[in-house]
Amino acid sequence: MSILTIILLISIGLIAGFLGGLVGVGGGIIIIPLLIMMLGLTQHQAQGTAIFTMLPPIGILAAINYYEKGLVNWEYASIIAITFIVGGYFGSKISLSLPPQVIRRTFGIVMLIGALKLIFTK
Repeated sequence: MSILTIILLISIGLIAGFLGGLVGVGGGIIIIPLLIMMLGLTQHQAQGTAIFTMLPPIGILAAINYYEKGLVNWEYASIIAITFIVGGYFGSKISLSLPPQVIRRTFGIVMLIGALKLIFTK
């Protein structure tokens, strides 16, 4: 691994971590596109890498900060976490059975819809 690659990976991690702590985004919205554009990974490689990246530290320190301020709804978080595991399993199975172009376009559409909703909803 080259020094440039290490620097790019560190940059991606810092940007994703900062934005994750700041506004709750990072994994899919930041890491995946940057891995594709900056390091040339395929859509599937970027998704797998991002998921593996987020698995241990999925915002542990950020979550602690929000918890300390009393801003965590444990009932909601528990249900989402359990169903996230199930959804992640089946979503990855389906993703790996589809061509990379389909996944990349689907990812782009999901990001575009989310962006438009955020921009135009009061």
